[in-house]
Amino acid sequence: MIIEPIFIVFTILSAAVVLFAWGRLRSDVVAILVVLALILSGVLTIQEALAGFSDPVVMLIAAVAIVGEGLVTTGVAYRLGEAVMRGGGRSEARLVALVMVLAGSIGAFMSSFAIVAMFIPVVMAIANRIGLNPKRLLMPLSVAALVSGMMTLIASSPNLIIEDTLKSRGLAPLGFFSWTPFGVAILAASIGFMLLFGRYMLSKRLMAEDAGGRPRQPTFVDLVSSYGLADKWRRLRVPGRSPLIDHSVARMQLVDRFGIVPVGFEKHQHGRQQFLPAMPETVFEPNDAIFVVGHEEQAQEFVASQDLVVLPRLSERQRHEALQELGVAEIMLAPESQLIGQTLRELEFSSQFDLNVLAIRHRGQRLTTNLSDQRLDFGDILLVAGGWAAIQRLRDDRENFVVLTLPREYDDLMPARRRAPVAIGILVAMVVVMALEAIPNSAAVLIAALALIASGCVKLDAIYRIIDWKIIVLVAGTLPLATALAKTGATAMMANGMVAVLGALGPMGVLATLFLVTALVGLFISNSATAVLMAPVAIDAAGALNASPQAFAMTVAIACSAAFVTPVSSALNMLVMEPGGYTFGDYVKVGVPLLLLTMVITVALVSIIYRS
Repeated sequence: MIIEPIFIVFTILSAAVVLFAWGRLRSDVVAILVVLALILSGVLTIQEALAGFSDPVVMLIAAVAIVGEGLVTTGVAYRLGEAVMRGGGRSEARLVALVMVLAGSIGAFMSSFAIVAMFIPVVMAIANRIGLNPKRLLMPLSVAALVSGMMTLIASSPNLIIEDTLKSRGLAPLGFFSWTPFGVAILAASIGFMLLFGRYMLSKRLMAEDAGGRPRQPTFVDLVSSYGLADKWRRLRVPGRSPLIDHSVARMQLVDRFGIVPVGFEKHQHGRQQFLPAMPETVFEPNDAIFVVGHEEQAQEFVASQDLVVLPRLSERQRHEALQELGVAEIMLAPESQLIGQTLRELEFSSQFDLNVLAIRHRGQRLTTNLSDQRLDFGDILLVAGGWAAIQRLRDDRENFVVLTLPREYDDLMPARRRAPVAIGILVAMVVVMALEAIPNSAAVLIAALALIASGCVKLDAIYRIIDWKIIVLVAGTLPLATALAKTGATAMMANGMVAVLGALGPMGVLATLFLVTALVGLFISNSATAVLMAPVAIDAAGALNASPQAFAMTVAIACSAAFVTPVSSALNMLVMEPGGYTFGDYVKVGVPLLLLTMVITVALVSIIYRS
């Protein structure tokens, strides 16, 4: 018996949807299985089935990830967030509005996931400061980040897929800023909804179960406090009369002479504040500030003998800048470590590794004094302090060390923050070129990504970590399914069926139904896979109705990003679920009204902008 190819394609499609919804297999693995099924069934040739991996949209998604990383590593996104948080003050309504404006705006040009990940600790800190339940701020953050995917062509992968689908059919593309009116209108409506209704659906009272009990990565202060050193930090100014002037850290032997461990320097050059780790060769200069760790009596002796001035602690902004250069880590000696059996003095640990040991856990005992002569043993845990680059070198030295704990600040490093103007210039140039359609979009974004790498805004060896390869394989693996649907006539059949059933509703009724169907499919599979499946159907339905294909394509694009209703609809929802303490019901009661509001705005704007 000969099985019709269209039946085979529908079977593969149904199986893929079930596997995506099941969730036991990774989505990229399901995509590979789809490719294999299309090849083995004979529906597509090998060349057709693998064509998705050479599609320009795949390169475009990878390049966009690099561009977004450039905004993170240069600190552009953080500085915007810092300014908004200062502007919000203690007003909940103002904070909600500003957080949503920021996330919705910068998400137009970088990864929405990166925005949410970056702002979760900032939002949590603000909530703790004003005694507000984080639930009231984190869901607005994730909602705005989802809406940011509706702002520009490069804001989300479904937009790129849908644009590519239009081009592949010889239709006029949507354009870089075609999404912007929709995104701005939906963001404004979402802000209004969250301020008037949404935040009141979430608990205002800070419950005990919301405040704690969830494991979290320790901060710099947490790590230092766990060794009883939080109150032993000193910030001291070195006046021009001090005996330390013009001598190096190694020559002054602060640990041996005073029991004081130097950690870092705060230098002022050309009117700029600069933080540096305390390297053995670093020289004390007039008006330097130094960060040291020592017990009270030792610190007093050190200050008096070296004619130093005690300074107040750094402000929150200065502390953030300092922690971009200075860090701490817990390390354990590996079983075959060459350090076992030796003392820190014998090893000249500070000179050899450019790090200072603040404390040692030896057989469960915490040691914070006389560390130089402590003989090291396997299993000893050392709390080290110094520059992040030196700590990274220990991570790479697996023969001698196992890095157990890095503070949360390590994830917030902005190694290229002094190149922020360069990153902004490259981003602006990319947007202008894409808006003018001077060169293909994929070429413009790729050039911008290469420029960010060449200028040092993004490290070359980091690009494989930056790119979400699961999304790349998912998109490349599901694109051939769209080819199979078109090749067998399945797409046309589904489009004609939709028109036959819904044609009496008129174009606006069909658009509303198309939006809801797309959003429903998006509850079970990723938004990228949803775009691959729904875009061809929508475009064919538009042809059957003699309506604008761009209108139907835009409706699908917006619906793919409107993943408000469940925590599993989007990785952004999952990201805030645990720190916010949300339940499934929280997403439903806030997400359903937002989804319907988004549908109404989308259908209304599409009817106005793309009316024929």
